[in-house]
Amino acid sequence: MTKNLITINQFIDKSIGEWKSIRSTHTLAFQEFENSISKIYIKHINSKNKKVVEVLKKYNLSLKLEAIPISIKWQATSDWEDDDTSEEDETILIFLPKDEDSGIVLRNKGYTESSITSSNYFIDEQNNLHIKTIYKSTVSEERISFLSTHIRSRFSTIRNQENNSVIQTSHTSEIRNLASLRD
Repeated sequence: MTKNLITINQFIDKSIGEWKSIRSTHTLAFQEFENSISKIYIKHINSKNKKVVEVLKKYNLSLKLEAIPISIKWQATSDWEDDDTSEEDETILIFLPKDEDSGIVLRNKGYTESSITSSNYFIDEQNNLHIKTIYKSTVSEERISFLSTHIRSRFSTIRNQENNSVIQTSHTSEIRNLASLRD
């Protein structure tokens, strides 16, 4: 087995910053297609942050765990909307490594189903981050790859948990805002 060249800490550090996201989502059951453009802000947050403490308490976990908490905020506009209204939201992710390449990630709210969730993650031999989340009725799998220092690619699949059918797929290209690195 090939050793990974990157650890979860390094992957997260590479992800910090402001990104422009271009996303195509295919909802297969309804044969619908959506394009959206977002600004995504990824930053480290302190382990003592109120939102981090709340999530750890909900899981009855020690506040002294080795944790890597980050905040992901976004502003998105979609071609599904008739007007130019943008949506904004924030998710707190807390990575709890088992080792350098894998572990659990806790979220204050899920991506597919809006409830507190936990996921398993690992980094493969090509340095792609894989995140799998099992919700009440669906399973979400995501792969995040760096195509270069300032370009990321995300592929995700949402499946029905009952019969494993694919409900939705999406592809996202993310380009780092280099001006934000100078601030």
